[in-house]
This record gives sequence, C-alpha cells and structure tokens, in this order.
Amino acid sequence: MIRLRNVSVTYWSRAGSTEALKGIDLDIGSEFLGVVGPSGCGKTTLLRILAGLVGPQQGFIDFDSESNFSYGIVFQDYSLLPWLTARQNIELGLKIGGVPTDARREVSRHLLGQLGLEDAADLLPHQLSGGMRQRVAIGRAFAPSPPLLLMYEPFGALDAITREGLQETLAQIYESEPHTVVFVTHDVQEALLLSDRVCVLTARPGRVSALVDVPFPRPRRAHIRRQQDFLRLMLDVQDLLRPRNHALPEGD
Repeated sequence: MIRLRNVSVTYWSRAGSTEALKGIDLDIGSEFLGVVGPSGCGKTTLLRILAGLVGPQQGFIDFDSESNFSYGIVFQDYSLLPWLTARQNIELGLKIGGVPTDARREVSRHLLGQLGLEDAADLLPHQLSGGMRQRVAIGRAFAPSPPLLLMYEPFGALDAITREGLQETLAQIYESEPHTVVFVTHDVQEALLLSDRVCVLTARPGRVSALVDVPFPRPRRAHIRRQQDFLRLMLDVQDLLRPRNHALPEGD
C-alpha cells in the first residue's frame, strides 16, 4: 500500500511560483491505477513523487513495503540503449542487479514471447518500429518484477492501430503477472480499458476530483469499448474533466 496524505508541491522560478499539486490524499494498493487530468494538472509531478525524484513541501508519502522498495518506469520516448539488442535492453535491469545470465535469459525469453518479439530479440533499437521499441521498453520495466510500475503516456506517440495492440498486450501481461501500476494518460478510453480505478485530477493545482471504480471484469479486450456501459462510464469521466464554467450573463 502506498499512502499520500495532504501532499502539495510548488515549483519556484524567477517568474514566481506555480502550485502543481495541492492536498493530495490517495491510497494505492495492488492495482492498476489510471491517472487522468487536464494538461498541466500535475500528473507528471505525481509520478515524480512516487519515484522519489520530488519531495512534497507539505504532507507525506508512505510506502508500506520492505526497505528495498523499487520501481520500474516506462516513458513515452522508449529510452532504450541504442547499442544493446532488444533482449539485452530487456535484461538490463536484471544485469545491473546481479542476476545470473541463465536466469536473465529465461526472463527475457518469457517476456519476448508475451510481447510478440521472439524474432526481434537480436535486433538493435534502430532496426525496430516505434511499436516494437515500446514493447521492449515495457519488457525492460516488467523484467525485474518491481513492486511499483510507473507509466507516463507510454503509447502517446504511436498510431491508433499500434496503440490499440499495445494496450491489449499490456493488459495481458498485467493480468498474468499483476503489479502495482500507476498509468498516466490523456486518453480516458485507454484509462478505463486498462485500469481497476481511475484517479481524476482537477486543473492546476491538481487535486483529486474523483476516484472512479472500473467495474468491468478481466480479461478485457478492445471490443469492450463498444459496450454501452463502457461508453456511459467514459462520458461520465469526461464530464468530470470539463471545467465548470460560470453561467453566462443574460442578454447577448
């Protein structure tokens, strides 16, 4: 369990101060938590706090886990090492952690199979498509089996068909090997397809506007998007994201 209590973060610059997050109260259990919100609402800051890269000026975060708590992270831009093959990139964290070669190879073989990359294991990143590179990045994050996996718009730079395929791949991996996942996205449909709950943040400074339970049983696949219950929930979350405009004055 990860607990955030009254977490607030403010950034300072020569132009002044900017409140990124304010009064965040959030419990994250063994679940896939989607995070959505308007641009600039502090979603990135929330991930940086969970990764220990930023500390709150107010409030606290508590990790109810062992002292060697670790996390994996998947960015939008792949961040693969260009001189390593797909297999070597997936095994990188395990190698750094001192895992023996045979054990590393077994993990990468399993993940390459799940990701549909068996035939690309010995290719370098520049020889892979964008979707394949992102599959490698996902495999690298899952390989050490970290207690926490942070994902920031991992499919945002991909075309719609590739994105849909990777969403299904991620869902399948998560369902076979559950982790605690915090997944930031601008796509409400994507958040509902993948998540157990969706945390909706307000415009800056980001506050928790709502925590939405996703009631659809797993396994979930793309066809769920066409179900009426799914579409209604998507519209409800989109309504939560819309700014509350003041009433227009009478007259013109």
